[in-house]
Amino acid sequence: MNKIFGIRHEDKYVMERRVAITPKHIKKIIEENDLEALVMTSPKRIFTDEEFLKSDAKIVDNLEKAPVIFGVKEMPLSFFETDKTYIFFSHVIKGQEYNMPMLKKMMEMKCNLIEYERISDDQGKRLIFFGKYAGLAGMINSLWSLGLRLNHFGIDTPFLKLKQSHKYNSLEEAKNDISKVGQEIALNGLPKELTPLTIGFTGYGNVSVGAQEIAALLPIKEVSPSELLELQKTPNLPDNVLYKVIFKESDLSEPIDPNNDFDLQDYYSHPEKYKDQFEKYIPHLSVLMNCMYWDDRYPRIITKDYLEKLYADGNPKLTVIGDVTCDPDGSIECTHIGTEIEDPVFVYDPITRKPTMGYIGNGLLIMSVDILPSELPRESSISFGDALEKYVKDIVTADYNVPFESLDLPKPIKKAMILHKGELTPDFKYIAEYLK
Repeated sequence: MNKIFGIRHEDKYVMERRVAITPKHIKKIIEENDLEALVMTSPKRIFTDEEFLKSDAKIVDNLEKAPVIFGVKEMPLSFFETDKTYIFFSHVIKGQEYNMPMLKKMMEMKCNLIEYERISDDQGKRLIFFGKYAGLAGMINSLWSLGLRLNHFGIDTPFLKLKQSHKYNSLEEAKNDISKVGQEIALNGLPKELTPLTIGFTGYGNVSVGAQEIAALLPIKEVSPSELLELQKTPNLPDNVLYKVIFKESDLSEPIDPNNDFDLQDYYSHPEKYKDQFEKYIPHLSVLMNCMYWDDRYPRIITKDYLEKLYADGNPKLTVIGDVTCDPDGSIECTHIGTEIEDPVFVYDPITRKPTMGYIGNGLLIMSVDILPSELPRESSISFGDALEKYVKDIVTADYNVPFESLDLPKPIKKAMILHKGELTPDFKYIAEYLK
């Protein structure tokens, strides 16, 4: 029975500082389960080598002796070793083309792959996630971006006092800053040309919950999608209140056949029978926080064609899109890349259809940082480890040499296993189509 597991140093991004299992969790796992933890040395990880040493982990230069390895983001092809087990966000379940070489390499090396994104209960609810922290950081960044963009237009607002998420020492410090901005808005109001200032949220899962938690620090009132359409016409709206609206699937899409009603399960099963209807809301939004799950079976909610028409008709209200989902060329078609923490925003010009990094230029500002939770690395890692900790012993000590059907793992973990000894497991056989 194996008792050794490894923690990988993250190297996909310069500013990736998260870890799947923190020193606090390591210490508890070692003491309660008689396991041995090998932690790759890292000069940038939010938890230092010294903190891991104090938790009784061993600091190593490589993980050759660890049969089971926990990471966060994708790993380079050269890192994989034969017959080992890897647990990380592999980003292959949608058949992402850029990660198919990595998956092929893991298959060649007879590796086992467990995907965090697919660890869920019987109802499909995810059990281990960074999503809430993506929403928290994404909303902070979007409000910071809004201040910069409005200032570029010559409009002074309290949002200009905010910083990008990773420049705060803690989430609490960021929240305090945003609360002060909220107090200033409540007291002095916003410039008339911005009111009503509206923030839309697509989705209602963990990511959206995190984003809304930050927005709630401002003087904000919730309205329905239908009320949003009438808001601009409402007389004597106060200038010291912001408005938020949450968009569900039925707000985003409608049946192609006008004789049919929207049915959520039918939408999930047959998205090709639906078309986008979100465009009617876009002219009424100041900020859009895109927090929903999307893949290419579903209609896009904002297309380049629509944006070109919107901008050709004049200067629109929509100023910032916080694309937390960060699907390149996805539900927000003009999100062409996931940006890095060091260079987090770009302006998309709908007329030329070209992006320019930064917050200056003609068009719409897009915040699409690919690793948002790493802007709050300590808090997000602790939360993630809290959820993962109880599964670590079973993952580390499992006998992966037995047939998949006989593999003794907790049900949520076994459901999340994409590869067993280099073979796609039954629930993930569909990925083979993307490997051709």
